[in-house]
Amino acid sequence: MTLFKPSRRRRYVSDTQYYAWFELAYTTVDVCAALLFVVGSVMFFSENWQTAGTWCFLIGSICFALKPTLRIIRELRYVEEDDYEDLAKRYEDGS
Repeated sequence: MTLFKPSRRRRYVSDTQYYAWFELAYTTVDVCAALLFVVGSVMFFSENWQTAGTWCFLIGSICFALKPTLRIIRELRYVEEDDYEDLAKRYEDGS
């Protein structure tokens, strides 16, 4: 079964919109995580800001954990719409 391939799920306009919203959420989470790690790193230069920096690292790590979670949720939505024969055929075809 070939998950994570956008080309196989463009049957309806709503599919394209749904995929686009998940990609936007994925990118937003990615940018937030990166910014939190940069801010947390800068905060570690000062002893007074180390606790706040640690919180930035923790929240950034949670954001990084959200990324694969978003992809799995998106893929499960597409798996729910297909029957198992189609999924098996896609796996065999390599598409």
